[in-house]
Amino acid sequence: MMTPLSDAPAAPAASPDEREPLHHLLGLEGLSAATLLRLLDRAEEYVGVGVGEVPKRTELQGRVVVNLFYEPSTRTRMSFALAARRLGADVLDFSPAGSSTVKGESFIDTAKNIEAMGVDVMVVRHASPGAPHILSRHLLPHVHVINAGDGAHEHPTQALLDLFTIRKRLGRIAGLTVGLVGDIAHSRVARSNIHALKTLGAHVIVCGPTTLIPREVAHWGVEITHNLDAILPRCDVLNLLRIQFERQRGGLFPSIREYRLLFGMDGQRMRRARPDVLLLAPGPINRGVEITPEVADGPNSAILDQVKYGLAVRMAVLAEVCGSPRASRPFPPG
Repeated sequence: MMTPLSDAPAAPAASPDEREPLHHLLGLEGLSAATLLRLLDRAEEYVGVGVGEVPKRTELQGRVVVNLFYEPSTRTRMSFALAARRLGADVLDFSPAGSSTVKGESFIDTAKNIEAMGVDVMVVRHASPGAPHILSRHLLPHVHVINAGDGAHEHPTQALLDLFTIRKRLGRIAGLTVGLVGDIAHSRVARSNIHALKTLGAHVIVCGPTTLIPREVAHWGVEITHNLDAILPRCDVLNLLRIQFERQRGGLFPSIREYRLLFGMDGQRMRRARPDVLLLAPGPINRGVEITPEVADGPNSAILDQVKYGLAVRMAVLAEVCGSPRASRPFPPG
């Protein structure tokens, strides 16, 4: 296990409440530096668990984890399923296309029926911002809710694995300059990253077309620019966000070609950046749009490391929320 790094900015010591395990993980906004670092430190313990000769763990033996995904996913869904199994849990995968959702059953009714089967954790992805928060208020106290992405609001475990990858590769977070480039307006990843990076003492720059940076970003305590070339020499990390065509109404920039010329990371821009700049991308990537293949597969890219470390981070989150004191389950009537 790696010795925990002191990444937090100068801040008071964690209060006893901050050291308590999380019951849910609904977002990163409002979480303390102590809590974020505790999750990152815990993830260190799980790197490589269940791979090769490294045995699986048993922290979640006897628990049932449900992936309640109302939106498509590859990395997040599979990562949570593997993470739960490597901790000894049973895993159920929910797909709305093959469920009573197509018959008109509501989101809450679906979740309540799954809860009645005796589950412990619901990992929720939904197109509506705030859906995991609403669900957490409708379920029994012993059920833990983890936000796997809610609309354009937050994606807390993606931001945590981004932080983990940065710390793993660069040794720290505090004092770094991190550029978030691309579709800020529709990116739940950007919002979670901004909350966490600022809390841990990084300087955050958001960069993209004027139409993809909403006005409220000016109140988030970040630097704003529309010129990627101008910030390249300053950034220790660049997180290249996917253009989310599925969430856009169209007309937000003239063409993909123009976006690529102004904001795409290619070999020419790599020569202007710091030699050791760390490149991240939450995936899926649009090769040739946000990033060219030579850069995506190059030595500065940590895209596959993010996927690998995402397993450890999600194991840490699952173990953390399930470590909360559990209310006694009521005996079902009848």
